[in-house]
Amino acid sequence: MTLLPTTVTARPEVPEARGELSRMVRSRLLEGGRLPLAADIARSSPYGEDLQLALHLCYELHYQGFAGVPDTLEWDPGLLRVRALMEHRFESALRHDCRERAGVDEALAALLVEPVDGTGVSHFLASSGEPWHLREYVALRSVHQLREADPHLWVIPRLRGRAKAAMVAVEYDEYGCGRPERMHSRLYAELMADLGLDPSYGRHVDVAGAELLAASNLMTMFGLHRRLRGALVGHFAVVETTSSPAAARIAAALHRTGAGPAAERYYEEHVEADAVHEQVVRHEVVGGLLEDEPDLADDVAFGIAATSLLEDRLGGRVVDAWSRGESALRAPLPRPSGNGA
Repeated sequence: MTLLPTTVTARPEVPEARGELSRMVRSRLLEGGRLPLAADIARSSPYGEDLQLALHLCYELHYQGFAGVPDTLEWDPGLLRVRALMEHRFESALRHDCRERAGVDEALAALLVEPVDGTGVSHFLASSGEPWHLREYVALRSVHQLREADPHLWVIPRLRGRAKAAMVAVEYDEYGCGRPERMHSRLYAELMADLGLDPSYGRHVDVAGAELLAASNLMTMFGLHRRLRGALVGHFAVVETTSSPAAARIAAALHRTGAGPAAERYYEEHVEADAVHEQVVRHEVVGGLLEDEPDLADDVAFGIAATSLLEDRLGGRVVDAWSRGESALRAPLPRPSGNGA
């Protein structure tokens, strides 16, 4: 197999539009075109392809940006106005769909319970995943895994004391404890290369459906808004609590299918690290935040519920497609070169 470079510095191309909202936002980025009206956004599906891609286009300006798009558009008043309207549409739908959520303690306890008859993506991969399933899953997740913890960092200036110190400690691990070759985003790029996938940042956005974009956009929305700091901590708790057992199943699937040592290394790293992180997040990050700001308890619970909702939607979409023998992507991946998985 021809190994692909895992350090990519070029900005991604602007993804293709999926409807009128994303077409107009895309046009604004590239040509200075007209932006959507409030009525256009109000008619859009809050979880749909068009709105979620348009939101992704706005959010990416705060990360690496796009090839050919000026950095000054990050704070363009028109784009910020449209982004706020789309965020309101998205958040309102989430709050409605999560209105019967559990309290923080009950929600955290539920995350620790592994279903006996697990039916999620990691269970599918562990029991019957083939190389093409693994490649699709890794390509999908690359949309946010290549920036891994970046959206969570926005909460650090908004925390105090125990919560801030613990959050920094966990994130230090995510960024390789000061060693760039151990950064989790770099390990993920190496995983992609072992599977014969292009590890370029943003490369696979066009094949990722609305369910993946919504899950990715959620953490950015929580991260960018100080008022949603409690929800971001709830999101972080879900990620760190559920990651270790899922990572163990995916690592086993990669080993069974002969994916390669770099492919296995990413998930093996998360099996051990996230088992420790889970305790720190529950007791120090969540506990510390609620000790300082107990009125944020419902926001933390909302973050847990919204994250779980969107992850369940994504997992259901992927497993349903695979169970029918179909791709979970919007377009097929290029075939891997050489002896790749």
